[in-house]
Amino acid sequence: MVGSAILRRLKAKGYSNFVTRTSAELDLRDQAAVQQFFESEKPEYVVLAAAKVGGIVANNTYRADFIYDNLMIEANVIHTAHQQQVKKLLFLGSSCIYPKLAPQPLKEEYLLTGELEPTNEPYAIAKIAGIKLCENYRDQYGDNFISAMPTNLYGPNDNYDLKNSHVLPALMRKFHAAKVENLPSVEIWGSGSPKREFLHVDDLAEACVFLLEEYEGTDWLNIGTGTDVSIKELALLVKKVVGYQGELKFDTTKPDGTPRKLMDVSKINALGWKHKIELEEGIRSVYEEVKNMEFVS
Repeated sequence: MVGSAILRRLKAKGYSNFVTRTSAELDLRDQAAVQQFFESEKPEYVVLAAAKVGGIVANNTYRADFIYDNLMIEANVIHTAHQQQVKKLLFLGSSCIYPKLAPQPLKEEYLLTGELEPTNEPYAIAKIAGIKLCENYRDQYGDNFISAMPTNLYGPNDNYDLKNSHVLPALMRKFHAAKVENLPSVEIWGSGSPKREFLHVDDLAEACVFLLEEYEGTDWLNIGTGTDVSIKELALLVKKVVGYQGELKFDTTKPDGTPRKLMDVSKINALGWKHKIELEEGIRSVYEEVKNMEFVS
C-alpha cells in the first residue's frame, strides 16, 4: 500500500528512474540477496517502506515473526545502503513506537520514556531499532538517513484479510459483507472507546516525497493529521459510507489496545507539509474503489 502510493506520487512529480522489487522477487531478510541487489542496481535514493505489518491479532499472535522479520529487513537495507554510499534513505516507522501511556498528542521526544503497548511490543521494538539505526549511521558515518513515523494508514491496495488487517479496512469489509448478506448486526472488537488517528496513504506519500526533497534534519518526524476519532465513531462513519442499516455490537472480551495514539504533527507542519484528505472523504473514495470488487485475503 505505502510503496505503491509513494511510487504514484513520484511519477506525478515527474520522476521516472525507479528500481523496485516485490517481496517475491527480493527477500529483504536475506542479507546476501540485499547486498547483491544494491551492488547490481546501485540505487541513489532509498525509501524503506517494506515491513511485516498487521493489526492487534496478527501482532499478538506472530510476535516472534514480527520482531525478527522487521529487524532483519531494516538492518540489511540500512547497513547495505551505508556500504553502497546511498545519497539519501527514508525509513518509515509507526506510531506504535511510543509508550502506551505517553501524554497526548504524541511528540517525537516521548520515544523511550515508558513501557510499550504489550500486544504490539515486538513490532514497536523493531521499528525503534530502525530509527536508531538511521540515527546512529548518521552520527557515526554522516549518512543522510532520515526517519518518519506515520500514524494509522488506509487507502488503495490495503489489506482486507480479517485475520491480520488493521481496524479501518477490517470494518469496511465487515460492514460491506453485512450489507450484502443483510445481516442484523456487525461485531466490533473491544469497547469502542480507544481513539485512533487515520491518514490516507496518498497524503503519506506526499509527505514522504516532501521529506526526500526538502528535509535534511536529524530528528525523526511524525506524519499524521493531528486529529483522531474513537473506534465507535469510526465504525459509525464506515457504516454510514457503506450504507449498512443494522446494529453495532461491541465485544468487550476482546482487547482495546492502546487507549489513544494521536500524533503531534507540529514539526512537519512547521516545515510546510499538511494533510489534505479528510477522513470521511478518504473512506468514501476507498469504498468506491473496492465495493464492487471481491474482498481478497
